[in-house]
Amino acid sequence: MVRRPVALIVALVLFAEALGIAVLNWSLGTLAERQNMSLAGIDPDVMATSSKAGGIGFGLYFAFCGLVALLVGLRNRPPAGFGRILLISAAVVHALLGAFAWGLLGRQQFAFMMVVLALIVLLLMTYDVQPGPAAEAPRDGDGGDGEPEGDATAGERPEDGGEGTKGEDIKGEGSPLTPPAAPTTP
Repeated sequence: MVRRPVALIVALVLFAEALGIAVLNWSLGTLAERQNMSLAGIDPDVMATSSKAGGIGFGLYFAFCGLVALLVGLRNRPPAGFGRILLISAAVVHALLGAFAWGLLGRQQFAFMMVVLALIVLLLMTYDVQPGPAAEAPRDGDGGDGEPEGDATAGERPEDGGEGTKGEDIKGEGSPLTPPAAPTTP
């Protein structure tokens, strides 16, 4: 399968991004501090401190996202709960960074952000695959082809004279209801 390699690649890319973001923002903060730079009258110390803090914050965020992806790859289980939310937010952040990169940096940086976004989405989507009815083992009383035995339809129950509700199979176990067909325009 593709799941484990994708999860491990996403983890490596996110760890590299975490380090790159932290180093970049730390060096920009150091540069602003040493040159005593100010932007629109903001205190240079505040600029340097906020740049360093932002670098550490985003670095930890991407490192934690990479840790979630690494655990997904090692355990071969889908991300759940907070880890899933974290990976979805990382995908959104990469989409936004890609949009900014297109306008400010260029096509290569945009392409990199879109590749990372695609990897994260691929990681999330490959673990979302649920087995369909064809993958289920035949139950007692089934002929193995998914159709119930006998001449009763899915809307009728043989034990009560054929009066059943739609959405229930022969044994009374609730099956998921399908939505009605979408209306068509004449």
